[in-house]
Amino acid sequence: MMPSSTMNRREFLKRLGVLGGGIIIGFNTFDRHTWARMPRSGFLGAAIPTDFNAFLRIGTDNRVVLYTGKIEMGQGAMTSIPQLLAEELYVNYDAVDIVMGDTDLCPWDAGTFGSLSIRYFGIFLREAAGEARGVLMQLAADHLKAPLGRLATRDGYVYDPSKPDRRVSYGELTKGHIIEKHLNDVPPLKPSSEYETMGKSFPRRDALEKVTGAAKFSGDMRLAGMLYAKILRPPAHGAKLIKAHTDPAKNIDGIQIVEEGDFVAVLHEHPDVAEQGLAQIKAQFDRPKTGVDDKTIFDHLLKSTPDPEIASEGGNLETGEKLASTVIEKTYFNSYVAHAPMEPHTAVADFDGKKLTVWASTQTPFSVKELIAEQLSLSADRVRVIAPYLGGAFGGKSASRQALEAARLAKRLGKPVQVAWNRAEEFFYDTFRPAAIVKIKSGLNSSGRITFWDYNVFYAGMRGSEQFYEIPHHQEVVHGRWRGPAGRHHPFGIGPWRAPANNTNTYARELHLNLMASKAGADPLQFRLAHLKDKRMIGVLQAAAKKFGWQSLKTPSGRGHGIACGIDAGTYVAFMAQVEVDRDSGNVAVKRVVCAQDMGVVVNPEGATTQMEGCITMGLGYALTEEIHFADGEIFDLNFDTYTLPAFSWLPKIETVILENPNLAPQGGGEPAIIGMGGVIATAIHDAVGAALFQLPMTPERVKAAMKQA
Repeated sequence: MMPSSTMNRREFLKRLGVLGGGIIIGFNTFDRHTWARMPRSGFLGAAIPTDFNAFLRIGTDNRVVLYTGKIEMGQGAMTSIPQLLAEELYVNYDAVDIVMGDTDLCPWDAGTFGSLSIRYFGIFLREAAGEARGVLMQLAADHLKAPLGRLATRDGYVYDPSKPDRRVSYGELTKGHIIEKHLNDVPPLKPSSEYETMGKSFPRRDALEKVTGAAKFSGDMRLAGMLYAKILRPPAHGAKLIKAHTDPAKNIDGIQIVEEGDFVAVLHEHPDVAEQGLAQIKAQFDRPKTGVDDKTIFDHLLKSTPDPEIASEGGNLETGEKLASTVIEKTYFNSYVAHAPMEPHTAVADFDGKKLTVWASTQTPFSVKELIAEQLSLSADRVRVIAPYLGGAFGGKSASRQALEAARLAKRLGKPVQVAWNRAEEFFYDTFRPAAIVKIKSGLNSSGRITFWDYNVFYAGMRGSEQFYEIPHHQEVVHGRWRGPAGRHHPFGIGPWRAPANNTNTYARELHLNLMASKAGADPLQFRLAHLKDKRMIGVLQAAAKKFGWQSLKTPSGRGHGIACGIDAGTYVAFMAQVEVDRDSGNVAVKRVVCAQDMGVVVNPEGATTQMEGCITMGLGYALTEEIHFADGEIFDLNFDTYTLPAFSWLPKIETVILENPNLAPQGGGEPAIIGMGGVIATAIHDAVGAALFQLPMTPERVKAAMKQA
């Protein structure tokens, strides 16, 4: 039941009424709220509802149900989002329940990505709660026969402070009925000085379920008569099915086979039997010969670069180059990287002849709903997508191919169907972080000042490429992003990977700055500070340096101390690290990482800290080991025997600092602390052994080769 742009408000309120008794708040706010100023159009023509009441319901039991199209994939949104509502509605945090990612119950949402849940959705939710409180106070004024200006609210009650025994609960005011009311004057949001719920650390709501194994993921769904599907997959991207001999599989008792063109699925009530049936199929494919592999990919990509986009610029490059006494020109590379979530893509679909319900591990339930409806020729109101807990996503569970596969089979067979990818399917169909190239040409004058900065990034994207250092003559140019026309140049699917583009851009920029600092005979920290005026960036750098105990020395110093900084999702972040490099093996051991972050108002400090620690841990992988090997469309890394993720034994001492900035609205917290891990480790290696690593990941083989060249 997704409210659409064609549904009028009264119809929408009636449909919400089937949820049970309670108060539904109508909002007459389109000229005065942030909501009115934000774009409402979305994927496939969908739109965010124009009624704020879509986001909350107050029941007769005085509990509040919060509805959001956001999903919980381990980032802690189901804990922090209720804090926003509780704060502005003046209710106890424990009185707020949350329903997430259900397209029949929740308002339309573009999806959970980009560290947007708090900083973007949070504004809408807080304003909805604030107006709901205003409506309730008006109702209470009539109920208590007291002047509105004398009333106050607390813990889900409206009361008269002069007569504390005169109070009425929100639930009593609703009386089990839907109440439609508007306010002419919109209450302002609470100032940060009055926060009681925001800014406090609450334990994760999903912790007990996940620790005990009670948490339900898509793969845990069990429906009566459910079939498990195993699908015939090509051996390489671009391979075409010529023929599939399915007769041997049909001899297995209970097996069902669906053949629709090049889509062949084997189904059975037991997953292992379905797997056996799939193994019996003899298939012949026409495989491509592209000549492109993980060694030649960068030359391939540079042969046909997309049209350039200017990310930022200032001054004149020619003028800046004339002022330079030293010019440094380097090229940086990063390989394809998989998302590698612990939970592979999974979906269960059930079609009762009227409605198709899909439980899917997806970051984008509403766009998946629209995709399924379109592909299966169903009206949107006949498709419901529910996103249970997700076991990691990082941008990789946006396309959700498995949901469409399960829906297709369930509609065809009239029985519930589960499609659960194995690890090889997960790696094969992943939308990888794109291979990318960064070319930087820069100059120093005799005083050690940067005179110009000519920056070109190919295929990674714009995020993180914009200049924030004070350089008089600079230009940052982006040639192709991870989405759009540039995707056709890659041999397989690419997509957003935690803080898309920013990992690549921060790595290249910060390593290049270290090379410049070395040429200038300067300490890397002081070199950066000398080229900064942004107070927030200066603040996080100085905070990290204080925590780390940074001592000024020219790099390379032999100590193995690295530095990096950047901006992501409105958050400023600085890193310092200590590494040890084994000169014989090339192995890099990261011993310590300090990360300082300015993210404005912090909704849940413990949750923010956990996100920072998770980013740092995950960042060790793309910095040191994670890359996809392939040739002619065939993926060679199909499990964790060859694709190496960070292990607990790798973990350095992790220290985090969150700067107080109560005057800035909450910024993103799910991704910023990963963007500098490539850069801080690269600069630390450079400081340790004088070798610059120009490709991610910085494997032992590449470290040894760089040391030999240095």
